[in-house]
Amino acid sequence: MVNPTLLQSLRSAVGRGSSHLARRGYSTDAVPERKVAILGAAGGIGQPLSMLMKLNPHVSSLSLYDIAGTPGVAADISHVSTKSEVAGYQGEDELGKALEGSDVVLIPAGVPRKPGMTRDDLFNINAGIVKSLCIAIAKYCPNALVNVISNPVNSTVPIAAEVFKKAGVYDERKLFGVTTLDVVRAKTFYAGKAKVPPAEVNVPVVGGHAGITILPLFSQTSPKANLGDDDIKALTKRTQDGGTEVVEAKAGKGSATLSMAYAGALFADACLKGLNGVSDVVVCSFVQSNVTELPFFASKVRLGKNGVEEAIGLGPLSDYEQQGLDSLKSELKASIEKGINFANKS
Repeated sequence: MVNPTLLQSLRSAVGRGSSHLARRGYSTDAVPERKVAILGAAGGIGQPLSMLMKLNPHVSSLSLYDIAGTPGVAADISHVSTKSEVAGYQGEDELGKALEGSDVVLIPAGVPRKPGMTRDDLFNINAGIVKSLCIAIAKYCPNALVNVISNPVNSTVPIAAEVFKKAGVYDERKLFGVTTLDVVRAKTFYAGKAKVPPAEVNVPVVGGHAGITILPLFSQTSPKANLGDDDIKALTKRTQDGGTEVVEAKAGKGSATLSMAYAGALFADACLKGLNGVSDVVVCSFVQSNVTELPFFASKVRLGKNGVEEAIGLGPLSDYEQQGLDSLKSELKASIEKGINFANKS
């Protein structure tokens, strides 16, 4: 599962200064040069995500792109005293420059959810945005690891795959749907109920990234707490409805932007560690998979220098989890097919 080591890096970067980072082995000599591009960097997720990636010691070059507002965001973040160089790019004419040479591309671009909206309601807008951005990725940085945050992830990841296939650059090991926020929520909610520190909790979350397709495997949680069936059902429901909880709490003025940025930064950090040869980096992600009969599925994956090294099986499920798995498949299958059909219709 996601290890919260990024937070330790952030504390070091903010509290101890760049000279101490060098002594700790975070100098440019100690790690490979890595360029990270964020597409949608001026948005509600993009700005805090950009800030968190500026604090990441594995990043040497941070490229911020959006259709508007990016120069200001880049100027602001560039004043943070960490090693990465920051550049802002604005408008379609500068997208290629933003992407060239990128090792990891994060895509939080798109419109947020509003009260009453499902992730499918976002489809017609965000699907087109992801498709156009992936066409550019295929042209300018075809070997990058691509982290899709834009919802609905259950459809936008298959869209990205089809775009890369058409361009002849598809590598299933390098395309990820970022489902880390589901893991973060499951850890947090479980820890609160079990009265243990969230950082000590590991919970695999499998399936997809919307509603009932989100399946936390609380039977596999560590450390194990003696929670009853009703507690597990309530925790599962809250994890599945976590996005709606935030949308309703913000009363029409936003969605889960800050927690999503945190989750996106954790996942990007895991990808960078895998690229840099750190061993046994295991996270949950929505990827092309043979774990089930579905072509894409979220499960634990082991990351390495080329992206996904292994999609890890589901392991033993409780009866309740098996029922959830059986129930989610038809909805997830439909969302995947919707994305594939969209990508191929034009």
